[in-house]
Amino acid sequence: MSDDTRIPRNSENDHTSEMAEVRREFIKQKTGADLIHTGQFSIDPAVLPGNIENFIGIVQMPVGVAGPVRINGEHAKGEFYVPLATTEGTLVASYSRGMRVINECGGVKTTVVEGFMQRAPAFIFNDAREARDFGHWVDENFDKIKAAAETTTSIGKLEHIQQWSVSKTKYLRFNYTTGDAAGQNMVGKATLMACEWIKANSPIPCMYMLSGNMDTDKKHSHLNMLHSRGKRVIAEIILKKEVLARVMKVDTKMLAGASVLANTGAQMAGAAYNGPHSANGIASLYIATGQDEANVVESHAGMLSHELLDNGDLYMSVTLPSLIVATFGGGTGLPTQNECLQMLGCVGKGKAEKFAEIVAATVLAGDISLGCAVIAGHWVSSHDQMGRNR
Repeated sequence: MSDDTRIPRNSENDHTSEMAEVRREFIKQKTGADLIHTGQFSIDPAVLPGNIENFIGIVQMPVGVAGPVRINGEHAKGEFYVPLATTEGTLVASYSRGMRVINECGGVKTTVVEGFMQRAPAFIFNDAREARDFGHWVDENFDKIKAAAETTTSIGKLEHIQQWSVSKTKYLRFNYTTGDAAGQNMVGKATLMACEWIKANSPIPCMYMLSGNMDTDKKHSHLNMLHSRGKRVIAEIILKKEVLARVMKVDTKMLAGASVLANTGAQMAGAAYNGPHSANGIASLYIATGQDEANVVESHAGMLSHELLDNGDLYMSVTLPSLIVATFGGGTGLPTQNECLQMLGCVGKGKAEKFAEIVAATVLAGDISLGCAVIAGHWVSSHDQMGRNR
């Protein structure tokens, strides 16, 4: 690469307003793009090391607020105003409408069932019998493997190791709790230490690759639907027949029938989520609060369940088995993202499960609203009035 095409960098201090301006001018010369708005920002670039390289400025994303939504969780308790960063018209209004229904039905109950973050090394042997016997040795030495892994972290705790044999390979899946951090880097470092200990102490000689791709980083997998990745969180509500008819102009029996049709369609399509649109709320909330936006791929997967009750009310729940969230680390400490977490009361120690409950409640509100809008014929008309169609 010639010097005139290399992006300017300062080896001593690259995260400064001056270096950002140098790079913007370089990009203007190379592409013709005049980065006037990108170059206007209020945060100090000095807070950005570890979050971005070759910094040139800030993409200004519109943030709206939906709510309030009443949550009856074990961690999230009370009414919350939810920040949603999006460029899709009608989205914030739709979530607010679903939240109104939730409130008039007494609030949404949320439950975090469990939470793990994984790294999944693959160990290679001479044949399948060696791999099988190695697996027995791993089970017998779990406590020592756990101790080795946890020398790298005061927060991450190795809870269990899953195993699968394929050919002459043994795939292991290390499952950790990670406190308020999402923990992908934390568990990578811990598992590397564990693998080195295993390699040095295993009675059966082996080689390993740190990730055999069964940890499914930034990829949806059915494995997560069954075994959880991030937080497995459930949001549930009983939709009152009278409230749904008055607010949404939809009958509960009609919504139940439509949900059956939608479930079948999602099954035929092989969709990762059978409800209307979990990714919309998750992505918008993730961007607003500094989550790793690529985790939407895993986090949006789940199941929308329903049951029509004898009195005409409708039980509805969202199960998100791989909701990857953090209230510490990554982008959560950046100024605007941290402000949005403050809005939710999710800054400080012990807030990750609270945040997970808020995300699940938001997803349920969005599914109630869009599901009813499709039935009542408001979906297209609302986009005509407020969104891209206007």
